[in-house]
Amino acid sequence: MANVLVHTPRSFARRTVSGVRVGSFVRINNRFSVDFEYPVYFTDDFFSSVPDIVSMLFSSHDGLRRRAAVFVDSGLAKADPDLCERIRSIFSGRDSKIGLACEIAVVRGGPEAKRSESVFSKIISVLSKASLDRQEFVVAVGGGSVLDAVGFAASMIHRGLRIIRFPSTVLSQCDAGVGVKNGLDRFGQKNFLGTFSPPFAVVNDTKLLSTLPEAELRSGFSEAVKVAVIKDGQFFARMENLAPRLCSGDMPAVREALETCAAIHLRQITSGGDPFEFGTARPLDFGHWAAHRLEILSDGRISHGFAVAAGIALDSVYANLSGMLSDNDTARITNLLRALKLPLWYPEMEIKETNGEFSLLKGVDDFRNHLGGRLNVTLPVSIGHAVEIHEMETAKIKAALSRVREVCS
Repeated sequence: MANVLVHTPRSFARRTVSGVRVGSFVRINNRFSVDFEYPVYFTDDFFSSVPDIVSMLFSSHDGLRRRAAVFVDSGLAKADPDLCERIRSIFSGRDSKIGLACEIAVVRGGPEAKRSESVFSKIISVLSKASLDRQEFVVAVGGGSVLDAVGFAASMIHRGLRIIRFPSTVLSQCDAGVGVKNGLDRFGQKNFLGTFSPPFAVVNDTKLLSTLPEAELRSGFSEAVKVAVIKDGQFFARMENLAPRLCSGDMPAVREALETCAAIHLRQITSGGDPFEFGTARPLDFGHWAAHRLEILSDGRISHGFAVAAGIALDSVYANLSGMLSDNDTARITNLLRALKLPLWYPEMEIKETNGEFSLLKGVDDFRNHLGGRLNVTLPVSIGHAVEIHEMETAKIKAALSRVREVCS
């Protein structure tokens, strides 16, 4: 037995804690759990009015008026010139429980948000000058890259500020924006720097999607296809039916797909058993070993959504060649991706290293290293069901590449 002095916020108390003696060492076992709760709201035009959701989002337990630092994606601000003023109006009411801690900061969006030292330095500088405390808020409005960069900065300051995300792309509203991860790309690797830091809340506002270019709108549906293939066959069938409406930008159809995809994504986080990825199984990364490598090989020209679509096609064909996935299900997957007008082949997929090997294959090693040395790749065995494999055959990957190029280029 060991007597240990335990400090509590109210007082010092002497307690006896059971210890385990191992040779000359005493080990005191500790275990605790922390509940995380964050709501994900769906709405149609948050910043044009002051709905009840505002008071819910920014309420404080002590009733004090709090402040927020707000960051807006530069691409979104350019496409919607009145957006910053509408955001400002939310925080300017005399009776509002929330005010601006500083002027709204517009930061560069797209892949550079995660890559650029200057973007990250600007975010850190703004937050430093805002002097927020841990009961105040960081608001990020933009695509997944901006949410990642602002979220990473917020998670580092005071060991974590309260961040509220307003994803502005299809991709971020159904995937990255509702998850618990932040990351920056450094040293030629996706998300080399990053943290697990659940948001305080997420608001998926379909109005923010209205200015998206048609191609970017479509690209985000790859993540919906991803979760449907590995988690929910009924959702996959619904996506097949919705595909024409999704491509035309029909907002009721878009919102239905987003809500379902986000719900499946959140179900995996909350009940999948490993929300902070201490293990090696990462089913939501289906199609991503190739996608991440494609983004790097194209120097960001191929967006994450489009890269994921190609990765899904490649891994589905690989599963088919391995005898795991039927011809019919493989065709349904590639046909849905094509119905959503998602390109499945890029010249970067056949770039070769000096030794003659495809550069894309390095994505397998990158994935293995990222996961802790043991490869763990999710592959579908039928639509709605998947398994984890621990090795991928190079010859079979090359055969899958040839098949995808032949069928989908």
